[in-house]
Amino acid sequence: MSFIHWNRVIAGIFVLGILSACQQKQGDSTKNQPSQKQKIAAQIDSVLNDQYKLWYPRTVDEEHGGFLSRFTYNWQPEGPQNKFIVTQARHVWTTSTVAYNDPDRQDFEQYARHGFEFLKHVMWDKKYGGFYNHISREGKVLPNEENEIRKQLYGNAFGIYGLASYYRVSKNEEALDLAKKAFRWLEESSHDEKYGGYFDKLTVKGQPYATEHPKDYNSSIHILEALAELYQVWPDSLVRERLYEMFRIVRDTITTDRGYMNLYFKDNWQPMTYQDSSRAQQKAHLDADHITFGHDIETAFLLLEATHALGFNADSVLTTAKKMVDHTIEHAWDQRNGGIYDYGYYFQGDDTLTITSRSKEWWSQVEALHSLLIMAKHFPDDPYNYFELFAKQWEYIKQYMLDPKYGGWYRQGIDEDSKARTAPKAMIWKGNYHTVRGLLRSKKLLGEMTKSGYESQD
Repeated sequence: MSFIHWNRVIAGIFVLGILSACQQKQGDSTKNQPSQKQKIAAQIDSVLNDQYKLWYPRTVDEEHGGFLSRFTYNWQPEGPQNKFIVTQARHVWTTSTVAYNDPDRQDFEQYARHGFEFLKHVMWDKKYGGFYNHISREGKVLPNEENEIRKQLYGNAFGIYGLASYYRVSKNEEALDLAKKAFRWLEESSHDEKYGGYFDKLTVKGQPYATEHPKDYNSSIHILEALAELYQVWPDSLVRERLYEMFRIVRDTITTDRGYMNLYFKDNWQPMTYQDSSRAQQKAHLDADHITFGHDIETAFLLLEATHALGFNADSVLTTAKKMVDHTIEHAWDQRNGGIYDYGYYFQGDDTLTITSRSKEWWSQVEALHSLLIMAKHFPDDPYNYFELFAKQWEYIKQYMLDPKYGGWYRQGIDEDSKARTAPKAMIWKGNYHTVRGLLRSKKLLGEMTKSGYESQD
């Protein structure tokens, strides 16, 4: 072999050695880089921390107790700041849950105690029991439009939900005692011994109103949620019985075979629908009979949460939960931008569903985010590729739901409604329970999926 040729061989070996070392180094570097799941989890954590700073202590009403209700688009308090049991109880749940997940945030347990004291001393009716719906900031009980003081299953369910969560982190027996009182009050006032489930609208004394549709999907899914939370801190046999009862009603009666929920029901759970009516009749009654995609995809998660509280295998409800998520993806998913639309309907004579409201509500988007990730965990090989949809939904939220200037979530996605930029950031029906819950649980689930080896799916 010539000297020149031998030098070429040595040079080639040297180059191959360098390339191999570079590839090894590049491989090691790639291993150390965060995965897509880790990146999204870090982004979610950042958004959560921003939310905590925006809402607390800004919303804490040091003068009159409880939490302030309404803030402008740039986070200035406005209006009379009347208090609503749902908003107040959700704040108790949020602050308790943040404190439970991060023990270093002792200030959040204090915020939760502040909210609990307000529920106990101001919003609870000491004469007849149950939580009032609305009171003024100064503590006066407010009547409804018919000048009547009413109570609801819906609001009392959230009272139980918040109290149970606060007890979990604080072990304050007074909070658990009040949760038990609220449960027993609903048992006496609202529970239907004949057909099961609960009546929603109640008099101040706790008697069901005679209405055209005395039972409904929304109060039912949230008493299911509240009972699941309560049972985990108070494993009472009757609470379990009612939790299982509501689990079956939501899964088997309220949810249809197509994967969406009927909305309103007679006392015997016969649905109040217009599916067999004329197209004109259907359009005239869309306020009472439509498909609410955000609630459907949220309920998929709530059913799974109930199975966990009951100690059942997830398989007992996965088929139903997947069907609810799939129906929402098939009919409400915006293929261009991501996000899910608000309402739809199967009109008489049509082969497909029609979107009747293109609004993309803030709470629906975060509920969709969380439920898509749950489906990605349980069905990693599904043709829908739930994780890809989850990642696209997160991109949608970052681009169209989060306010980069003033912080917080817009009321609706600004791709569909640009006026949402100047809509209030907080109202009695717009708190932070959906966003904190959905983001916290998504972050936790991303961590679990990474550790369990799902990372190879990135």
